[in-house]
Amino acid sequence: MKVKSAEEIEKALAPVAEEIGVGIYEIVFKQGKNPSLTVFLDTEKEGGIDLDTCEKFHNAIDPVLDELDPTYGQPYTLNVSSPGIDRPFKKDSDYLRHIGKKVEIKLYAPMKGEKFFEAVLLEYNPAAGNVTVEKKGETFKLNLSQIVKMSEAIEFDQ
Repeated sequence: MKVKSAEEIEKALAPVAEEIGVGIYEIVFKQGKNPSLTVFLDTEKEGGIDLDTCEKFHNAIDPVLDELDPTYGQPYTLNVSSPGIDRPFKKDSDYLRHIGKKVEIKLYAPMKGEKFFEAVLLEYNPAAGNVTVEKKGETFKLNLSQIVKMSEAIEFDQ
């Protein structure tokens, strides 16, 4: 099935997202027996993305998508969702928003015997393609190419 690019879809939906007060985190199109277009929303607001926000955005983008016709007339299911609390960092804003906070890091290859650990994100340098983190008092740099996934560390109240 021929589908318009995620960038083209995001460009068409961005004004609606701005009007509602959310950001578009990611757009994913899954092909197959039941094709679907999922728009993941993000926000800086306390409490994150709730069901009412998803519904409001879903209803607001229906006419925009009808006009854009992202699948060139082929049927698909539209989903609107939050990427979840353990979402991986994908954009500069994800890294920048978490500077000074504890993050979970999963590496492709072990470093000092570990492929998965928690650390504090101290610096993000997109031009150099690296991050600086602190783990147990030790500060070191990691190339983004070494990292499978970085996400906010989730701490549960005891």
